[in-house]
Amino acid sequence: MDLETLYERIDATNCTVVVVGQGYVGLSVAAGAAIAGMRVHGVDRDADRVQSLSAGHNVVPGVPDSAFDEAVQTGNLTFTTDPSVVADAQVVLICVPTPVADHRPDLSFVEGAGRAVAPHLQPGSLVILESTTFPGTTETVLRPLLEEHGRRAGVDLALAYSPERIDPGNPKYGLRNTPRIVGGIDDASTRLAADFYRLVVDDVEALSSCRAAEMAKLLENTFRMVNIALVNELATLCAMQDLDVWEVIRAAATKPFGFMPFYPGPGVGGHCIPLDPTYLSYQSRRDTGRPFRLVETAQDINAQMPAYVATRIVDALNDRGITIRGARILGLGVTYKPNVGDIRESAAIEVLAHLRRRGAEVLYADPYVPEIDEHGLSLSSVAVDDELLAGVDCVALLTPHDDFDHDAVVRAAGLVFDARNALGERRKASVVTL
Repeated sequence: MDLETLYERIDATNCTVVVVGQGYVGLSVAAGAAIAGMRVHGVDRDADRVQSLSAGHNVVPGVPDSAFDEAVQTGNLTFTTDPSVVADAQVVLICVPTPVADHRPDLSFVEGAGRAVAPHLQPGSLVILESTTFPGTTETVLRPLLEEHGRRAGVDLALAYSPERIDPGNPKYGLRNTPRIVGGIDDASTRLAADFYRLVVDDVEALSSCRAAEMAKLLENTFRMVNIALVNELATLCAMQDLDVWEVIRAAATKPFGFMPFYPGPGVGGHCIPLDPTYLSYQSRRDTGRPFRLVETAQDINAQMPAYVATRIVDALNDRGITIRGARILGLGVTYKPNVGDIRESAAIEVLAHLRRRGAEVLYADPYVPEIDEHGLSLSSVAVDDELLAGVDCVALLTPHDDFDHDAVVRAAGLVFDARNALGERRKASVVTL
């Protein structure tokens, strides 16, 4: 099959798609393609995950049950650990993790996926990398792996990059209504990738190259990380000057132009904001020999926030004549953001670990996380009631899930440290904010 035939098959949704990696990125796009009418194989090397998904159980945090269930009901979506299903596919998406190891990008998952699919690719296939990475990865890392078995990108294969833009738990923006950016190694690759995504999302922006799309993704998350660092630094300054940082931000946000509000917290988490700017900083040092100073400073500020929040909790206890050693502290919420079950790079867990190291007895409650074994903590979630709230020395509201009864927290707890301003107007003398 040649690339022109692939145009026609994509336009008619008469194609088979393989999605390598069934985390929340891969499963989301696999479900979207199945709902759009394409035959989809989700490939993952985790046999337990594949077994659960095959049985119709959504075990991937961040993927809405409604989307997963709808995709399963189409009969178009199957799961396997066997990458040889690529031999039957016309479109292959690579959606694997790109973590950071020792402050350097770790592309081993991308490389592994490339090696796994390359022997099975058929002429006329389209391969799209979705994993976040630094500019040049698609062309200089993935492309050579795909070509090892005689297929030539741009001749036998189309190759493009389109970064994921999923915000887990966002009730307003999901896969369908979040625009996609796409850049290919040539015009044909860009066109094919754009045609594919237009079946899955409402709006697609075609760019001039893979590198432009790779850089755009890094800019998106670096922008957020730098602005979060700004308000985290502002929060520490406001605390020293006895100012309410939340009031200051609220006032600044009344300006209808030139300002976008960001909010402080115990730190940044998830798989994007703490990690993606590292790719940009790494590439800057590697390719230009100079540091990306703003990014590195922002990373340092955000990395210090869990320890800072722990110190603020210690100070709040001291003001009430309670020493941290032996104090009972209940952490409410340990995920990296509200209303999702993802604890990757969670600053909330780091805060609790800091408090434990300073001698506190730490408990936690989180409806999404029954157990944690991170940062030296090995704990199980506890049930929250008025007796527990009244019996601890401090309630640290770190990740304000909607499931929590915030009115009960204010009513029953003797001291609340609200790291997210979740209580807002419900504040009283017992509530201390960041």
